[in-house]
Amino acid sequence: MEQKFQYVQRLADAPLILGQRLCEWCGHGPILEQDIALSNIALDLLGLARNLLQYAAELKGEGISEDDLAFSRPEKEYQNFLLCELENGHWGKTILRQFFFDSFHYFFLNELKNSKDDRLKAIAEKSLKEVTYHLRFSSEWVIRLGDGTEESHAKMQEALNEIWPFTGEFFQVDELDLLMEKQGVAPNLNSIQKSVQQRVAEILTQATLEIPEGTWMQKGGKSGVHTEAMGFLLAEMQFMQRAYPNMQW
Repeated sequence: MEQKFQYVQRLADAPLILGQRLCEWCGHGPILEQDIALSNIALDLLGLARNLLQYAAELKGEGISEDDLAFSRPEKEYQNFLLCELENGHWGKTILRQFFFDSFHYFFLNELKNSKDDRLKAIAEKSLKEVTYHLRFSSEWVIRLGDGTEESHAKMQEALNEIWPFTGEFFQVDELDLLMEKQGVAPNLNSIQKSVQQRVAEILTQATLEIPEGTWMQKGGKSGVHTEAMGFLLAEMQFMQRAYPNMQW
């Protein structure tokens, strides 16, 4: 039970942290329509994180709540992908980060809906409808900006060169992944890697962007080792709960 709790909590961390990052764009989008679209994507991700954290809290017991898991953990206990905590940067960088996550997330949830865990299966089936839209939205924007003006192309290529080393962590497997896969709870990450890579290559080609050379990839998020950006993100996200513990609204 403890291993499943850890796995479900890990699944929640990526959408929780990325949703928090996207919230920073609220009121700052390039046009109102895209501002609202990105805010809605953030809400979808936070809703997914909440569903997973509710389940994790039930598995843990001991009076733990979803809010405790979301806001009261130290940095090293979060196991999100490093990609999700990266600073937003300009609009194109945010969109490219979102595209990479959406590409993985879509195929991952597509497999997770076959889980032997009925609760995870239901969560995946519900979220897949939303993530299908997320992937379409981010893909269209990557193509528009990459194959746009000379300036937008240059900014997207620069962002791609910076973000690319953080994309390999999606497929790094540890003992928890293997255990959950053996129990039929989790998908096989290697089995979806080819589909994700094909989707990414297809969109980047349409966007006239060049995939960086080299195979070295960042890692650490799944083991609780984070970038400097994570501490600042948590300081803001956890402020209310840290300043006023056990406050009742």
